Amino acid sequence: MNREEQLDFLINYLIDERNEAIEIPQDYDAKRSLLRSLMNVRMPLKISDEFLKVQDEFLTAETLSKDLTCVDDIKDVNGKIMLWQGDIVTLKVDAIVNAANSKLLGCFIPLHNCIDNMIHSAAGVQLREECDNIMQLQGHDEEVGKAKITGAYNLPSKYVIHTVGPAIPRESRPSKLDCEALKSCYVSCLEIASQNNLESLAFCAISTGVFNFPRDLAAEIAVGTVKDYLDSNETSLKYVIFDVFSDDSYETYRNLLF
Repeated sequence: MNREEQLDFLINYLIDERNEAIEIPQDYDAKRSLLRSLMNVRMPLKISDEFLKVQDEFLTAETLSKDLTCVDDIKDVNGKIMLWQGDIVTLKVDAIVNAANSKLLGCFIPLHNCIDNMIHSAAGVQLREECDNIMQLQGHDEEVGKAKITGAYNLPSKYVIHTVGPAIPRESRPSKLDCEALKSCYVSCLEIASQNNLESLAFCAISTGVFNFPRDLAAEIAVGTVKDYLDSNETSLKYVIFDVFSDDSYETYRNLLF
């Protein structure tokens, strides 16, 4: 199959699985958005080996077509800490951090622009299934400040570490407990990375999206926590990357690190 044939196969499989009448657009980009939407809303159910084979070929080809970044490509370096501006799903590192919700199953809102949605969409349906297996064994929602590690599937990283940050009501300021919970997210991820002998770990800005944690304060907590951890613990980590997306966030982290 060529790329469009793979796309058609994946869309038709997921529509048939839902047993719904869904109109398939003709335009490639619109079809690609439909596939992502169908993946976003799909529950963690069993799926055929044929689907997974086609999906993995399709998503891996998309990943390889992107401008991937390795640690050697990152120029802003302060000891073991690095700063990089870009899309975290293009980082070729040992693990990236996902800002997850307490269900740990990814974002179910079609085409939502949160990092949880983007990571699951690029990784493939296996990521939600692995997260579901973890949660079924755990038997309860993931606690704020804790973290779990999974495979990364069709992402360029080897693993994804999922952590649940504190959610701040709109028009409110984080409490001391909220700040401690955010710090715990970073420590939990660093500990899991060390336990798994990982050498490179990339953090997103945990809790600063739909969870409304103020970005400047979150950056101070993130940088301070990572510095303290690296100074105080023996760890396999050689590179800890702060990944930012906006110019403002880049300047905030740069002022804290350099």
